[in-house]
Amino acid sequence: MDLIQPFINATDAVLAETLQCTTSIGTVSMEQEAYCLHGVAALIVVQGDIEGRIIFDLEPEAAKAVTQRLAGGNDSAATPEMVREAICELANQVIGNAVTVLNDQGFHFKVHPPEIHTASHGGASSEDTEALVMCFDTSSGMIFMNIAMRYNHRRKHDSVMVG
Repeated sequence: MDLIQPFINATDAVLAETLQCTTSIGTVSMEQEAYCLHGVAALIVVQGDIEGRIIFDLEPEAAKAVTQRLAGGNDSAATPEMVREAICELANQVIGNAVTVLNDQGFHFKVHPPEIHTASHGGASSEDTEALVMCFDTSSGMIFMNIAMRYNHRRKHDSVMVG
């Protein structure tokens, strides 16, 4: 949970700021089955001392609201391309905030740029990694964060052997 908490805090703060509303955490579950897409989603991959992936999945109305907010309130901005770009920008903001906290804790890793996640089903959890799925309830709709992280023990072991 130490690896996941910075992402939860960052998501809550960025959503509240972007949508100018309070958020509440709805359902929280550990998933071992493949992830099912709810709307428009962005996937971010993390590699290094910690490894995993984060999926931000917004219901269509929430995706439209985020796009309009990031476009300065422009109602006509919610074209499919703009929505995809807005979801990636939202993911960038959340990841940037969370990465800052994890870097301050001494973790070293690379964050790949967000990509639109279009598969209706995502990967299932592995033997050593479980996925946590959280639902953030906003006034604009539900926003799901599916996060699967683990410590990269091999890299830590390798760095101890070298150092």
